[in-house]
Amino acid sequence: MDISRAITLHLPKRFEVGTGTAARLGDWVPQGARVLVIALPVTAAMVGKLGLKGSVTVFDAVQPEPKDTCLDAARAAARACRPDVIVGLGGGSVMDVAKLVAALWNSDQTLADVAGPNKVAQKGALLAQVATTAGTGSEGGIRALITSSETGMKVAVESPHLAADIAILDPELTMSVPPAITAATGVDALAHCVEAFTNINAHPLIDDYARMGIRLVGRFLQRAVEDGSDAEARAGMLLSSFYGGLCLGPVNTAAGHALAYPLGTRAGIPHGLSVALLFPNVLGFNTPARPDKTAEVLTALGLPASDDPDTVLQGTRAYCTALGINMSMQNHGATEADLPGWAAEAHAIRRLMDNNPRDMSVGDVEAIYRAAF
Repeated sequence: MDISRAITLHLPKRFEVGTGTAARLGDWVPQGARVLVIALPVTAAMVGKLGLKGSVTVFDAVQPEPKDTCLDAARAAARACRPDVIVGLGGGSVMDVAKLVAALWNSDQTLADVAGPNKVAQKGALLAQVATTAGTGSEGGIRALITSSETGMKVAVESPHLAADIAILDPELTMSVPPAITAATGVDALAHCVEAFTNINAHPLIDDYARMGIRLVGRFLQRAVEDGSDAEARAGMLLSSFYGGLCLGPVNTAAGHALAYPLGTRAGIPHGLSVALLFPNVLGFNTPARPDKTAEVLTALGLPASDDPDTVLQGTRAYCTALGINMSMQNHGATEADLPGWAAEAHAIRRLMDNNPRDMSVGDVEAIYRAAF
């Protein structure tokens, strides 16, 4: 935790936050620029709120947990319209695809060529990220995740060329998100902050972003779940998500996300929900290694501080349940026969597991799955 330790933090070049800021995008886009909007079918309906003018093409075939085949289709759409500006209009899945399309649409590099850190050669278009959910914070980061159709596992790409030129957080665009999704994606935003905060690579600079994100969840997530039209709560959660995204570049997540990935890629459980289902168990497991920081997290969420792993687990599980999340993996499609294979797969994601503050064996992973089953 030496504040003099070298660290690199990449930020969007421009940041707009607040009610009505989505309409400012059209003024930012250069006059005469060709624009490609990457979206989900549901978010494509919001294109009219962006104030875009001139040539606008919409690609709305992105699905949750996007595969490399989706990226290929989006790149083909880009090659057909030759965009000057790429707009990601959606949650993390959309924004991750938008990052890679902006970098690769006019490049010969493949996904395999750019997998890992700092392998993207260039940026082929300006990138605007407009968040429509509060969860991944992808608009603030330089990492993109795509699922391999061959292996079924996530491929991570990290590069400064994936940074947004403008990021927009307009709470009006999140007000139609249902309570269940608001809750799950909100816990995902919380987990980004907590996993960075308790990480072996934790840094005082990132700790303060994480603290702000965690406190915003404690203030606003329940309100956003209870009243989706609460603009202050929606804005607070967008900021929490953004701070979580900033934590990912220099520090990254840890075991919580590694354990969540098989739930998404193998069982089709949405990413935010996958993270939420395991968040209490992973936080409880890590408590002996980070008792003081765990106590900070609990206090920010309005829970009694404790350094007892079981008390931490039960308290945060009750917190998630109070948000309306059904906290049983089984009830979301997991089967007991899945668990040993998932445990081995999650344990092998060393780029995340090696960040965890407490060593976790394959048996530990399976035990966490079973406790959350």
